[in-house]
Amino acid sequence: MSKSFRGGVHPNDRKSYTSSKPIDIAPLPSKVVIPVRQHIGAPCSPIVKKGDEVKKGQVIASSDAFVSCNIHASISGKVVDVAEYPHAGFGKCLAIVIENDGKDEWLEGLPIQRDWQTLNADELRSIIRDAGIVGMGGATFPVHVKLAPPKDKKIDTFILNAAECEPYLTADHRSMLEYSDKIVTGVKIVMKLLGVEIGYVGIEENKPDAISVMTKAFSGTNVKVIGLPTKYPQGAEKMLIKVLAGREVPSGGLPMEVGVVVQNVGTVMAISDAVVNGIPLIQRVTTVSGGAVKEPKNLLVRVGTTFEDAIEYCGGIAKTPEKIISGGPMMGFAQSNINIPIIKGSSGILVLSKEDVNSGKESACIRCGRCVDACPMGLNPSMLSILGERGLYQEAKEDFNLLDCVECGSCVYGCPAKRNIVQYVRYCKAQNAAQAAKK
Repeated sequence: MSKSFRGGVHPNDRKSYTSSKPIDIAPLPSKVVIPVRQHIGAPCSPIVKKGDEVKKGQVIASSDAFVSCNIHASISGKVVDVAEYPHAGFGKCLAIVIENDGKDEWLEGLPIQRDWQTLNADELRSIIRDAGIVGMGGATFPVHVKLAPPKDKKIDTFILNAAECEPYLTADHRSMLEYSDKIVTGVKIVMKLLGVEIGYVGIEENKPDAISVMTKAFSGTNVKVIGLPTKYPQGAEKMLIKVLAGREVPSGGLPMEVGVVVQNVGTVMAISDAVVNGIPLIQRVTTVSGGAVKEPKNLLVRVGTTFEDAIEYCGGIAKTPEKIISGGPMMGFAQSNINIPIIKGSSGILVLSKEDVNSGKESACIRCGRCVDACPMGLNPSMLSILGERGLYQEAKEDFNLLDCVECGSCVYGCPAKRNIVQYVRYCKAQNAAQAAKK
């Protein structure tokens, strides 16, 4: 079995800021801002209005679309606004603002106790859908959809993505050390739902303590814990499948094409909470880090808490930030301010100092080929960036396999010309999607 993949890069992981710090439970904010768009697919519509009293765990926005997820109140209190607010990924988005009543009361009937082993696959999938669980590594794809492959796609392998290869981020690392029982339960639930017997846990070798804990936790099961070389993007879904299962997802295909389903650590923890205790996805572990944060931490934080409140709990900003990022530095999105809410896919909040940022002015491609060497998908990123810059998005798709790009940022990391390659790729993808929608 191969334990590596072509290309990739070796950035300074900067994980020492938070890797040894236990997860801190963040205090409840005075209010939460909960966007109705927190997942790939159809956005939800509010089912509460200004002035309504809500309880923790109550559905406040929903959609009839299959590829969508319920949105729940993360605190108890009063709905004080339903309007557009800043969003980490969409600029602005309709959001429901709840003022904290200080009681933190659960919706009546929550939490509960279930014997998940007595439930069948349809019952498990329904619970997961109702709980609003999405992929929490950042992709935010609705989990109930991923766990409902077409009947002609035979799934025989499950992979737990515990690589956490993005620099700075340690939320999954600390979760493995502190919530191993919950992770094991979540994995068992998913494997039962899918009807699979083979499971892998892939963890980068820069987390030896997590490898040890997970190996012990999964002893006596059919799940193998495997240490992987520390190389970015080791945690990319297609890379993990090739490394752990020895299978290659075809161009334009999905993991189910080769009989595999992949979920990350935070996602299986949420599945465990939902199935065993009836708790919907209203909180997550998020890393707050960077050279401009006074006390970097891993926080167990409620969805809808603003970046500002989370950073304040970490001692505030110690020096003028050079850049603020939602997510990791390789695939995350730069933000213009900190008055935006943490959502289900917020794996990290990075407040980077000038010393943290490898900045520079973009210039013309010098055809050095470093991006080609680094690309784990075997693409030509330099051509994709040039075509994107010129607006030739159809050519990028048809002649240079645009849609196979996983937007990992390996190309940008080593580019001496400081080309914004991933941004050009995203532009091309957006233009192709808009054209397809018109047709």
